[in-house]
Amino acid sequence: MAAHKEGAIPGYTAERLPVTLVCNADFPTREEALASERRIKGWSRAKKEALIQGDWNEVSRLARNRQGR
Repeated sequence: MAAHKEGAIPGYTAERLPVTLVCNADFPTREEALASERRIKGWSRAKKEALIQGDWNEVSRLARNRQGR
């Protein structure tokens, strides 16, 4: 996290400093953590903002809307 905050890792966050950790989760394996990160990166901005706010009803609603329900 410190390397991201300092801009030491090239990429998205290095170009958008300062960064703040807004959400974290524990996973049993690195593979599961990376799979979750990839899944969330594919979400809409609105769904990510709902996740950050902890609004699980909105996250669920946005997921249903995307599936055409």
